[in-house]
Amino acid sequence: MHASATRRLDGATLFLLTFPPLAWAGNAIVGRLAAGTFPPITLNFVRWVLAGTLLGLYTWRGVVEHRATLRRHAGLLTAMGVLSIASYNAFQYLALTTSTPINVTLIGASTPLFLLIIGALFFRERMRPWHVAGALLCLVGVSFVLVRGDLGRLAQLDFVPGDLFMLAATIAWSAYTWLLRKHRPDLPLPVLLFAQIVTGVVASAPVTAWELMTLPAPIPWNGKVLGILLYVATIPSLLAYFAWDRAIARAGAQLPVFFITLTPVFAALLSTLLLGESPHWYHGVGLVTIAAGIGLAQRR
Repeated sequence: MHASATRRLDGATLFLLTFPPLAWAGNAIVGRLAAGTFPPITLNFVRWVLAGTLLGLYTWRGVVEHRATLRRHAGLLTAMGVLSIASYNAFQYLALTTSTPINVTLIGASTPLFLLIIGALFFRERMRPWHVAGALLCLVGVSFVLVRGDLGRLAQLDFVPGDLFMLAATIAWSAYTWLLRKHRPDLPLPVLLFAQIVTGVVASAPVTAWELMTLPAPIPWNGKVLGILLYVATIPSLLAYFAWDRAIARAGAQLPVFFITLTPVFAALLSTLLLGESPHWYHGVGLVTIAAGIGLAQRR
């Protein structure tokens, strides 16, 4: 084995690659636990207000130092905040009100499919034959999960609303990823993340206010709710993002894509342990098909 490969796959790098999928799977579990207790759009809003406050305490000097760059890229940062903070995360919590964490994370694992499509349509990225084949495999895997192994549902379009919300979330995240890849402002990660949080929170505020005004009952502020907020505001919002950034810096851009497919695996394990929602055979078929599609699409 080459020395570079050994360096890339040392224990610290493996931890950095594995921790984010575990944290994001935990976010899906917690979002499911919050369903019926805490309204989904408000959960997303409070999550990022808390995360932004914590991050701001750490990075405010960097924000002041890079204020000229922030002003110059205000429009781009707003679009990134709307797509990631305001749209992707809100759609995910909406999805978890009617869908399971396993379904949600499996559909989210199909991101490479939508990355290819959006790249070809809007960013003039060339799709090679193995890209198309990999995207089609991902599509087959996602479709199999959506119809829960019953192909007759394709004719009836009988999907759970949460599954469709997660599809919308995945498309939003794919568009955000292309903006980040093609037009990333020259900012340190903490400053960039803070700017996206601020713009995303501002964009979420009107919809959050509407949701709160239409609630049938007040939010029960108890230990469960506080624990949910503490988790979502720290581990999947901040720690996982920083670990993922460090993992890409150490391992490159290709290898981490395969570790993302661990998210539905972790979600299945955590769902069984914490929610009593055991995975079904079609989840396994979908996971294998999506993973094969990602592997094929990543071929050079």
